Amino acid sequence: MIEIQVPGSRHYQFEHLVLDYNGTLACDGQILAGVREALQALSDRLEIHVLTAGTFGKARSELDEVPCQLSILAAERQDAAKLAYVKDLDPARTVCIGNGRIDRLMLQEAALGMAVVQEEGAAVEALLAADVVCTSIVSALALLLHPKRLVATLRS
Repeated sequence: MIEIQVPGSRHYQFEHLVLDYNGTLACDGQILAGVREALQALSDRLEIHVLTAGTFGKARSELDEVPCQLSILAAERQDAAKLAYVKDLDPARTVCIGNGRIDRLMLQEAALGMAVVQEEGAAVEALLAADVVCTSIVSALALLLHPKRLVATLRS
């Protein structure tokens, strides 16, 4: 678990990390540099879930040594499927990270939604639904590894 007290805001107790795969953890199906190591470091404190449509068919092999639960979603209504997944976990104890329009509902529902703007860009809807926007997934994961950085960003 990761606990964060944000002055003037709220007290967070995170148990789950839900991540989009393509555009967030990977580009063109290939996991980005530094992601495996960051997820392994977080896996001692959070239950990690990766959601994907499997567009490139590489997620399972790319995440082989990463301690996470991989869910390959049907092509239809992925935004609703991601939202339902987060609701089943307990949104109040969940951090979500994504970049696409289909991530907007899970980002909005989670206690903390983080959007990343990388090689594939980010949908405006995802940015508007997020609490925090980062320029890389490694930076976003580092905020969870170093929670005082999040406090500095979110305090009122």
